[in-house]
Amino acid sequence: MMGSSYKVVFIRHGESVYNQENRFCGWHDADLSPKGVEEATNAGKMIKEKGLSFDVAFTSLLKRAIKTLNNVLEVNDLHWIPVHKSWRLNERMYGGLQGLNKSETAAKHGEDQVKIWRRAYDIPPPALQTSDERWPGHEEKYKMLDIECIPVTECLKDTVERALPFWFDEVVPAIKSGKRVLITAHGNSLRAIVKFLDKIPDNDIVELNIPTGRLVFHIIINLNVNLSDLFAICMSQNVIVLVQFRTDGY
Repeated sequence: MMGSSYKVVFIRHGESVYNQENRFCGWHDADLSPKGVEEATNAGKMIKEKGLSFDVAFTSLLKRAIKTLNNVLEVNDLHWIPVHKSWRLNERMYGGLQGLNKSETAAKHGEDQVKIWRRAYDIPPPALQTSDERWPGHEEKYKMLDIECIPVTECLKDTVERALPFWFDEVVPAIKSGKRVLITAHGNSLRAIVKFLDKIPDNDIVELNIPTGRLVFHIIINLNVNLSDLFAICMSQNVIVLVQFRTDGY
């Protein structure tokens, strides 16, 4: 297969209940809100309208991403394709902020401090204690991981460092073999991958925002375009965008 025909589509999960309530979510396993279900279904419809199909899908261990993927597959009658789930595609872990209301947290700690916790590339929020019921290590789905792999907090730099090994070990081989790839994940795990693909500087990646549900990127390898510009241009557009990127670093 020619390199120019390699394809991958990224989808951020639909709105979660925590998104709706303006709460820090992270690794908390919040479900989709009714709006999120609609967003996921609409993403599936956009894919169907474009006549796209897939051979394999990747997602996180969090139900908001899994259910978004399920809705997309339902709309496109693709229940049969292999689906690979990994904790490495989970959202950034927000530590002691998880579950807190964002506005109330800003009122308590100051907007500047909360902005640092949310947006600084290499400064994480306050860590959770492993005894805290919010720590993911208490959940059955993470029992197979070494305890050192289960974060107590993360900055975006940490998310990049755990997401990229999955990209190289699992996704890139699938793309290179000619498989049509669908990835349904989270704002920060997708930002981590886009940062690498587009060589976005640390200070610039913090300004990249990926809305829930609406954006789908169809990427063709061997050509060159600025992904971050396309994310910014299309944030408010309810369309699939055809995107191309270089293979440098593969």
